[in-house]
Amino acid sequence: MNERHRESLEFQRIRRVSAPGRNRTCDLSLRRRTLYPLSYGRRRLTSVAPVELSARIVTLKLAQTFVISRESQDEAEVVQVEISHDGVSGFGEAAPIERYDQTAASAKAWLDEVELGDDPWALDEIHDRLPPGEPAARAAVDAALHDLQGKLTGVPVHKLLGLRSEGPPTSWTIWLGDPDDMARRAEETTRRGEFRRLKLKLGGRGGLDLERVRAVRAATHLPLQVDVNEYWSLDEALEYLPQMQLEYCEQPLPAGDPGGAELKRRSPVPIYVDEDCHTLADVAACAERAHGIVIKLAKSGGIREAVRMTHAARALGLGVMLGCMIESGLGIAAGAHIASLMDHVDLDGNLLLAEDPWPGVEFGDGIQRPADRPGLGVQAAAPAHPR
Repeated sequence: MNERHRESLEFQRIRRVSAPGRNRTCDLSLRRRTLYPLSYGRRRLTSVAPVELSARIVTLKLAQTFVISRESQDEAEVVQVEISHDGVSGFGEAAPIERYDQTAASAKAWLDEVELGDDPWALDEIHDRLPPGEPAARAAVDAALHDLQGKLTGVPVHKLLGLRSEGPPTSWTIWLGDPDDMARRAEETTRRGEFRRLKLKLGGRGGLDLERVRAVRAATHLPLQVDVNEYWSLDEALEYLPQMQLEYCEQPLPAGDPGGAELKRRSPVPIYVDEDCHTLADVAACAERAHGIVIKLAKSGGIREAVRMTHAARALGLGVMLGCMIESGLGIAAGAHIASLMDHVDLDGNLLLAEDPWPGVEFGDGIQRPADRPGLGVQAAAPAHPR
């Protein structure tokens, strides 16, 4: 056997010995990349480019005057936020709540002080650095970061969170009026066939709330919910609720009312609290006075806190309802992506507008569905009276 032939045989032997190890290494690497794509893609998704924030105040025009026990509105001011990183932008919307002394101006001033750093994935660090207060503005930052992350990875926000895309049907709000007017509007809504449940705003002066519910009940077969906006006393609640056919009653007593626990014990209608429940820290106390909680992103500070609140409520045996303010599709989209976690949904804020400047949430069969596009899935149609 000559020298060249011996070298050829040795080379082939080495290939046979070493090839399985190389294949196993390649297979393992492939499996890791398949199971953990975000971990392997992280280096390409982040850079030292700063995360930049800008904000503007926008006026949303309502299709009709919206009336509750505390106020009436023909328009609403919100703050729309853009967070940019490495050439990609995420968007969010703040709907300040006047009940808590928040305004668009105070939200904008808070946002002007925010520093986000250079990593849009470092949510814990970012949220720890945010100034205190202004939960609606905080929610806008949270939504914009989720929108940005979805766009960077090419997936919708609900998939980032591991959630289903579809939640319960949204209610349609029958705002406060006299009994005949509310019944007429409920009948018209039922005839159109777009919604599968109605929420009645109660709490008007004159002691007509029972008549309002009875008039609407006679005008529609749809399930009814009511929102009293803190207007009743304990005695009124105990008098009215046994006479009303309702899925639930939202915040009948003023926040912190000492009669809350007694009302929960004696009410034949489930009690859900809104003004009593803002963040995770409030959920445990709500279990003593309610059968369920109302989560609004503008109160909680965003998607992350809302998800935490939902899990805490479930652990305590509470139902969960997701509500909204008067918002564009940009604000409603953030809620729509987590709606599958909820028992009840009230996400009609953008449907109350004369024109939605952020289309993309898909409304059909009474359900507000998030678009199957990266991030929140909505896009600005046109400027909406910015200032």
